[in-house]
Amino acid sequence: MKMTVLVDNLGTEELPGEWGLSLCIEQNGMRWLLDAGQSDLYLRNARALGIDLTLVDHAVLSHAHYDHADGLMSFLALNDRADLLVAAGAGERCWKIKDGHWKYIGIAKGLLAKAGGRLRRFSAMTQVEEGVYVLPHAAAGLEKAGLAEQMYLRDGDDARPDDFSHEQSLVFETSRGLVAFNSCSHAGADVIVREVREALPGRPLLALVGGFHLYNKTPEQVRAFAARLAGTGVETLCTGHCTGEAAFGMLKEVLGERAVQFRTGLVLEF
Repeated sequence: MKMTVLVDNLGTEELPGEWGLSLCIEQNGMRWLLDAGQSDLYLRNARALGIDLTLVDHAVLSHAHYDHADGLMSFLALNDRADLLVAAGAGERCWKIKDGHWKYIGIAKGLLAKAGGRLRRFSAMTQVEEGVYVLPHAAAGLEKAGLAEQMYLRDGDDARPDDFSHEQSLVFETSRGLVAFNSCSHAGADVIVREVREALPGRPLLALVGGFHLYNKTPEQVRAFAARLAGTGVETLCTGHCTGEAAFGMLKEVLGERAVQFRTGLVLEF
């Protein structure tokens, strides 16, 4: 399996970055697009890397936030055959309280409607292709994580803490074990490790790939989190985007070579 980072916060002059994430994953002759950042930058970077996104078979939205979803507008116009896989709770209702004011952080208006008949929603683990699974959250109590981040689901005047029913993992079987992707891990990367192992028991978890949402955490919180991750036994923890550079440095201190940092253009094979 080959993974290429099309967009991450970190970039170069040749392959710019933005606040967001987009990954192209290739396995068994199939191509997957996991998220598309917040603009068409992923598309320009893919062209620079020689990756033809018209050949993508499945697009997957990890969760319903703009910095992962809004680039999909250009993808749906470019690629007229790939389906779009989303968690059941995905919709135009994700908000955050910032500096005492409501701020919309959800997907572009009309994105899911634009997908039309290509849109597929999932409320439980489903095998999409042989050895490839989408895994919406099964853990209870995730609204506590939403409340801690001041993230809410709003329907009209009704608002409640986000329970991340719009977030899902994408899991691949490889010859060496499972590789799980979750782009922001709002539920907690350690929670996601547990969910994957419970859903697919008896198979080693080779790698967890995604943002760990640590950029706004204290050093004490990051180090405690790193200790929990170290105890999971996952061989490779590849992260970036909302993890933040300072937090990654602290993860690296604890995890050593097990921690790998994203940047635009990074290619990994599992």
